[in-house]
Amino acid sequence: MTADQLSEPAVRAFVAAVNANDREAFRDVLAPGATMADDGTERDLAEWTEREIFSSGGRMVVESEEAGGRSLVVRYRNDTWGEMRTAWNFVVDGGKIARFETGQA
Repeated sequence: MTADQLSEPAVRAFVAAVNANDREAFRDVLAPGATMADDGTERDLAEWTEREIFSSGGRMVVESEEAGGRSLVVRYRNDTWGEMRTAWNFVVDGGKIARFETGQA
């Protein structure tokens, strides 16, 4: 499944920004004060995304979506950890990502 096939526009923009390594587009899809968790632990969103996505060449290959496109199973890869199967759950508010949670699927 490609990013442009995802049902939820904000999630579609999130995945496209990650895959394009586009920090500005990524920031634009986030709501003010957006938060995130990784494997159930709250993380600093800016620090985590820089380390796990942008500085390490993160890429998302979506396997499936549920909950109207707000829940994804993804083959996620970066230069630090290689490839792993991950779940991503999004809270969308006003067309922006207010929160996302990721972890091993």
